[in-house]
Amino acid sequence: MPRKKRAFQPNHFYHCIMRGNNRHNVYPTDLDMLELTRSFELAHERYPFQIVAYCFMSNHYHILIREEHGNLSKIMALVNKRYSDHYRKRYDFIGRIYQQRFWAFAVRTPRKVLETSAYIHRNPIQTQVPMVENLKDYPHSSFPHYVSSEKKPPTFLDLTYLPNLLYYPFEKTTTSYVVFVLHRSFFAIENGVELEEYDSRQLLPFVSLEKK
Repeated sequence: MPRKKRAFQPNHFYHCIMRGNNRHNVYPTDLDMLELTRSFELAHERYPFQIVAYCFMSNHYHILIREEHGNLSKIMALVNKRYSDHYRKRYDFIGRIYQQRFWAFAVRTPRKVLETSAYIHRNPIQTQVPMVENLKDYPHSSFPHYVSSEKKPPTFLDLTYLPNLLYYPFEKTTTSYVVFVLHRSFFAIENGVELEEYDSRQLLPFVSLEKK
């Protein structure tokens, strides 16, 4: 029986997760992580989209993504097929690479976008045994790009969006966003700003990067 087709809303953020079959390490090396990044960049050329946070782990990855034409399934299919082809060829692998089709959860408010991005970025230190002492040192995440502009970010990564969603007492800067991620206790600080009022705000509009 064919799987039910999923409908994704244009211009909505989705937190997507893709896991290796049986939690197998399908991204075991830096070269494989680079190939996954390239897969997203090639998909971005065909279907322009906006990723504001990502974290590639050894057996799964997280992205916070938005696009304006409802093409999320096509984007993910293109990324995962291209990477699967790479993995099978490099490791002479036969069988299923991924556990199932990707998981996607709609993220509908500015606060939830911020908190989801922080959750994604904190993955390397939220494991049972932290992978790094400092988040900025984990290379396969968008977080180091928020910390420093020394390294060129992937073409699909938008570093300007999240800082503009920050609320008091944070300034709307990249530096403040880094503090927000590193100090999760700040999530509870509202200082007179009603959560309902904050969550009723509109998300910032999607700016297409599609070439004219």
